[in-house]
Amino acid sequence: MYVNGFVLAVPEASKEAYKDVAERFWGIVKDFGATGQFECWEADVQDGHTTDFRRATKCEEGERIVFSWVTWPDKATADASQDKMMADPRMEQFGDMPFDGKRMIYGGFEPLVWKEA
Repeated sequence: MYVNGFVLAVPEASKEAYKDVAERFWGIVKDFGATGQFECWEADVQDGHTTDFRRATKCEEGERIVFSWVTWPDKATADASQDKMMADPRMEQFGDMPFDGKRMIYGGFEPLVWKEA
């Protein structure tokens, strides 16, 4: 398994717009091999002493933290999907995003421990 992870600040007033974008995005990533998508809206995010999600994303007043990840069968599938997704005409439907993408943190991860009940 391989995971693309994201942390971003989204205006609270744009929660439904963000949810709509995320739901439409699933249709695209699924077609290119993603096995799961998780979009989590801030419920209990504490400020840290040295750093935290808000400082990392330069979160502004009225914004909430979104913690998100997309799972793939492997890194090769995730990597192969990137150029294909960007070339997919369905990506044009998004237009202006309901968040500042320049403040989004993202990266690719290989699970170290994965357990489910």
